[in-house]
Amino acid sequence: MAARPVSRMLQRVLRSSVRSCSSGAPVTQHHHGEPSRTAAEGLSRRRQFLREHGAPFSAFLTDSFGRQHSYLRISLTEKCNLRCQYCMPEEGVPLTPKADLLTTEEILTLARLFVKEGVDKIRLTGGEPLIRPDVVDIVAQLHQLEGLRTIGITTNGINLARLLPQLQKAGLSAINISLDTLVPAKFEFIVRRKGFHKVMEGIYKAIELGYSPVKVNCVVMRGLNEDELLDFVALTEGLPLDVRFIEYMPFDGNRWNFKKLVSYKEMLDTLRQRWPELEKLPEEESSTAKTFKIPGFRGQLSFITSMSEHFCGTCNRLRITADGNLKVCLFGNSEVSLRDHLRAGASEEELLRIVGAAVGRKKRQHAGKEWAQGRPGWLLKLLLMLQDSPPAIPSISSQDPFQIQGIRHRVSFSNQMGTLWKGGWLLRTPVLAQWRLGSGCPQRHCSSHLDSNANPKCLSSVSQAPATPSGPLPPSDQLTHVDTEGRAAMVDVGRKPDTERVAVASAVVLLGPVAFRLVRENQLKKGDALVVAQLAGVQAAKLTSQLIPLCHHVALSHVHVRLELDSTRHAVGIQASCRARGPTGVEMEALTAAAVAALTVYDMCKGVSRDIVLGEIKLLSKTGGQRGDFQRT
Repeated sequence: MAARPVSRMLQRVLRSSVRSCSSGAPVTQHHHGEPSRTAAEGLSRRRQFLREHGAPFSAFLTDSFGRQHSYLRISLTEKCNLRCQYCMPEEGVPLTPKADLLTTEEILTLARLFVKEGVDKIRLTGGEPLIRPDVVDIVAQLHQLEGLRTIGITTNGINLARLLPQLQKAGLSAINISLDTLVPAKFEFIVRRKGFHKVMEGIYKAIELGYSPVKVNCVVMRGLNEDELLDFVALTEGLPLDVRFIEYMPFDGNRWNFKKLVSYKEMLDTLRQRWPELEKLPEEESSTAKTFKIPGFRGQLSFITSMSEHFCGTCNRLRITADGNLKVCLFGNSEVSLRDHLRAGASEEELLRIVGAAVGRKKRQHAGKEWAQGRPGWLLKLLLMLQDSPPAIPSISSQDPFQIQGIRHRVSFSNQMGTLWKGGWLLRTPVLAQWRLGSGCPQRHCSSHLDSNANPKCLSSVSQAPATPSGPLPPSDQLTHVDTEGRAAMVDVGRKPDTERVAVASAVVLLGPVAFRLVRENQLKKGDALVVAQLAGVQAAKLTSQLIPLCHHVALSHVHVRLELDSTRHAVGIQASCRARGPTGVEMEALTAAAVAALTVYDMCKGVSRDIVLGEIKLLSKTGGQRGDFQRT
């Protein structure tokens, strides 16, 4: 940006120091007396800043604390194709009518205005910016603005591999891709959608096209993904990535609490235990990240310390929302509608006065409870995905560019799910988890699939009725797991035919009102009881032969664990189903899954109450085998 005479800038300072109302419209000063004390102090600070800095910068974009705002974030859409659990509710958020959103021309008009005043970096955000049909054209037109050095985008990565060649040609120069886990099943739980393989494909495409570093944003949440820190950092050994660990931040509606926060220092201590040689890199001016590098590694890692060590003092960011509101602080509730003034025919000078007044009111730092409300997609828009079934991508899976198969799996959430992604990131079997509303009160529901063709019978509710046989069940006058002398023995199934076997079992955990409320609201200190129990049940089903001495090992083709809250009994109902093709049944696998899931709920809640009852562990149904089918009705 060309230098401007200081006298001209001081004139603008004087114009922009006029008091204004919350909408940004100028308010006339009284003709008598001096300006208000606040306005005078703000003006004095601005003049002092201009005197101390040799290189002049637009007074409209300089606040009363001397911060120069050269970085503009523009939301292209409110729409999001994910339902990230820490970002928005499963049903989404109310959307602004299309007529109230900025048009493409309005976006470009405002961008030109800000770039003319000194903004040299624009980042396109959302919602998910890559679902906007004209995103490539917007990037191309931004690229033509003189003085704009960087055009970045923050994306979920779902559509990135397909659009990135066009975006790069249009002028896109920086990419942030959101990814909170390297475990495909956990990914589906977090975002409530499929798409893990598409994100990884997008990261690979960015590296292939020469972007360096490719920034990967990971929101770290206690009880969910803090066990994957080492795995993420391991990716930087051979790949030009900047893995950015972001402290879990609050906004209205994401059930935020400090128990979920994993601080920067805690994360750093964990990494230094593995890599004591970790070294800190110099911080760039106005950077929000604390950057580190492991000697010899190709990439690097960073920490965004929004909660534990705020970076308000060097903030140079402004944001324009999809409906045209200017936010001078990401955490602030105050917004000024540039759209309304633009559509009312405001001149460039009038728009600049409105912008200058808003920037002049910016606070020194965000307040403890000054969290953004009603705009979750703009507060933590660091991941967003598209529901789709993953196609096979042999060219990428064969190269295994991310070497995910070699990443460590510790005894943790990641370890429990490790077997779900041994084939790299092309997992074909999803884990689904949902929040849903029950009759009049919030009710949580959690289920997991290891087979996309699950039997609908497995989704039936837990039944309390007595058992009745549904088919022939030949009586037996002897135990099958003892020999003729009464000693324990494994049944020989070598001559039995292979048939399709399905079994469904259930269990109930009576929690009591206090523990039930904490589970329902996901406020347990240990983390999400339903998720951990769900995955423990899946893992237990696969390990049944190691837990029950005389059980045969069964290669399961399907495991499904479902947990539901019963507010009338203050209970968790558990249902587990297993499927396999072979000479022996899978009743024990289903029963083990239900029982271990129940035990896990107990373990997660025992710190709150020991008056928890586990019971009603029973077989609901089984099909296949010589003894016929069984159905509890």
